[in-house]
Amino acid sequence: MTILVAGGSGLVGSAILNELSRSKKQAVGISSKDVNLLNRSETFDFIHQLKPSLVVDAAAKVGGIGANDKYPVDFLSENLQIQTNLIDACHYAGVAKVIFLGSSCIYPRNCPQPIKESYIMAGGLEPTNSAYAIAKISGLELIRSYRKQYNYKWITVMPTNLYGPNDNFDLQNSHVLPALIRKFVEAKDSNSSTVSLWGTGSAIREFLYVEDLAKAIIFCADNYDSDEHINVGTGVGISIKDLAEKIAELTDFKGQINWDTTKPDGMPVKVLDTEKITKMGWKPRVDLDEGIIKTIKWYRENK
Repeated sequence: MTILVAGGSGLVGSAILNELSRSKKQAVGISSKDVNLLNRSETFDFIHQLKPSLVVDAAAKVGGIGANDKYPVDFLSENLQIQTNLIDACHYAGVAKVIFLGSSCIYPRNCPQPIKESYIMAGGLEPTNSAYAIAKISGLELIRSYRKQYNYKWITVMPTNLYGPNDNFDLQNSHVLPALIRKFVEAKDSNSSTVSLWGTGSAIREFLYVEDLAKAIIFCADNYDSDEHINVGTGVGISIKDLAEKIAELTDFKGQINWDTTKPDGMPVKVLDTEKITKMGWKPRVDLDEGIIKTIKWYRENK
C-alpha cells in the first residue's frame, strides 16, 4: 500500500509524511520540483505509474491576507488547476481513497460561531481571500461529485489556521502566526524598540499545531467516510492582539507593539465547531503555548 502526499515539502505535507513514517507506513511525498501539478498530462502520467492506494492533497498555492488580496487570479486559477488535475488523475488511475484538504476560509465572513460544517455557502465570503475560498469550495464539490457519480470513498478535511515547523515565514506571503514569530524574533535579535502589525488586533482566530492535523488526517483516512467535509481544529479562539502579546512574551520582546489600522483585519471571527471529529475520538494534543515555543525554536534553528 503506497500513500502519496502531494505538497510533501510544505508545512502540512511534511508533517503528514513525518507522522506516516512514525506509523511505519510507506509514503511518497512530492513537491513542484518532482511533479508539476499545473501540467495535466504530467500529473496523469505520474499518478498512473505510481498507482497509490491513498492520495492526500496537501498541494496548494497559499499565502496570507496581503498576498490573497493582491493576487486573486493566481490563488484562484492555480489552485483550481492543481486540485482538478490531481483529483481527475486519481480517478483515471482508480485510486481508492483521496483526502482533499480545504480551508476554513470557505465559510461566510459573518458566520455564526463556532462554525459548523453545515454553514458553508450560507453567506458572502471574506473579500480579501474569496478567490482562494472559491477554489477550495470547488475542490470540495469535485470530491463530493466523484463520490456521487463513481461511489468513491473520497473525503474532504477542513482544517483551521495551521502553524508549526517548516512553515512559511516570508513576510510578503506568510500567514499571521509565522509572520508574528518572525517579526518578534527579528525585533528581539536587533534590539528594536517597536514592532508594527497589520490591522486592529481585534480579529479572533483559532490555531492548530500542524502535527495534530497530521494525526487527524491519518485518523480520518481510517475512520471517516462521508460526502460532507469534516472540520479539524481546537475550537478555541484568540484575538490577534492577545496572540501578538503572547508571542512577544515567548520571544522575550520588551518593546512596543504598534497597530497599522489602515490594513485589513480579514474575517472578524473564525473558530470551528469540531464536535463531529471529537465525538469520533480525535482531539488535539499540543496547546498553543507549547506549539508556539516549538515553532519559535524551529524558526531560530532554521532561519
